[in-house]
Amino acid sequence: MDALANLLDGPRARGAFLLRSILTPPWSVRIEDRAPLTLVFMVSSDAWIVPDAAGPVRLRPGDIAVVRGPEPYTVADDPGTAPQIVIHPGQVSATPQGVELCEDMDLGVRTWGDDPHGSAVMISGTYQMRGEISQRLLSVLPHILVLPGDDWSSPLPGLLRDEIVRDEPGQEVVLDRLLDLLLIAVLRDWFARPEAGAPAWYVAQSDPVVGPALRLLHDEPAHPWTVAALAARTGVSRAALGRRFTDLVGEPPMSYLTSWRLSLAADLLREPDATIGAVARKVGYGSPFALSAAFKRVRGISPQQHREGAAAS
Repeated sequence: MDALANLLDGPRARGAFLLRSILTPPWSVRIEDRAPLTLVFMVSSDAWIVPDAAGPVRLRPGDIAVVRGPEPYTVADDPGTAPQIVIHPGQVSATPQGVELCEDMDLGVRTWGDDPHGSAVMISGTYQMRGEISQRLLSVLPHILVLPGDDWSSPLPGLLRDEIVRDEPGQEVVLDRLLDLLLIAVLRDWFARPEAGAPAWYVAQSDPVVGPALRLLHDEPAHPWTVAALAARTGVSRAALGRRFTDLVGEPPMSYLTSWRLSLAADLLREPDATIGAVARKVGYGSPFALSAAFKRVRGISPQQHREGAAAS
């Protein structure tokens, strides 16, 4: 599995909140749900995403935006339209005065709005990502990225548009997978653009030496890796691998492996039934003590302290 696939395994939809909105101008929706990541597909009509701390970003029909939270923002027909609806955590909708609107604006299967014949149609998918692995992806994304609809060709937006209104057995799974595929396609296209400033780990995946090494580290984090063993598996010398890996990724292979193992451990420790010993074995440490020592050396706290902090958040 490559690095992008591993990082996207964290935000995999698994019941992500997916909704089609139909609205009539003037309309404005204030988003305060604190979601880590939201995908917005503008099916028809223009719209604007208005972040609190930056200028408005225009969406045209067919455009897809990825918005990184948890900062609030507004989506509206015009940047000057005052919010009429506020989306709170848990996807609870209300007026700015606090009157709930969920039932009043229900328009059918996964559809919501103020008019079933409204000119603006928008599909939004909200990911509730948590954990260290997801943060590796989120940290390299801008607050808002827009992929213009006329700049790329993919059947996925059309499929999502058609499938979101179907009410068939297993439809939630179908929609989760479609949303995941669309997010991957958008990010892959975005990272390929010069203005994206793709992260080193993404660029390195295409390298004939470092790419296979990264996949090995991601696929087999518990393996007792050394630079020599990794070099043997990738068919180059130890020195050549170390030098090329460091040049492209920005850190040596074993340093990257430690960071990856501890990120995996941090997420596994969120599971209440996972013992520190079991987590240690899964990520390549021989004992709970070895994991605790590495965790405290790199992160400044023990695995138990991390677990308690995650539970409280």
